[in-house]
Amino acid sequence: MDCIFCKIAAHDIPAKVVLETDQVIVIHDIAPKAKVHVLAIPKQHLVTFTDLTEDNKALLAELGLTIKQAVQQLGIAESGYKVIINNGHDGGQAVPHLHAHVLGGERVKGIT
Repeated sequence: MDCIFCKIAAHDIPAKVVLETDQVIVIHDIAPKAKVHVLAIPKQHLVTFTDLTEDNKALLAELGLTIKQAVQQLGIAESGYKVIINNGHDGGQAVPHLHAHVLGGERVKGIT
């Protein structure tokens, strides 16, 4: 598969890893849009949020719990943060692999 996030999850491409579980890897974004900007990436290749099914719904819980652990580790849990999942072309998804952007460490602008 020629997916950059699959390659990062397999450690074939280096990344600055914040946290890793059996199902999710959290890395620093290479083009941060906030003081803290990490990506939470399921290791299972799903293209969009819409690809979640009954068979893999536990992955969404693992993603959420891993984000919770990451924001605590990064020191932004108390001050606040945004979790954004861009879905599809019109939703601004740049990499065709489900992932969540976590932004914090300062007042994050955008849609509230």
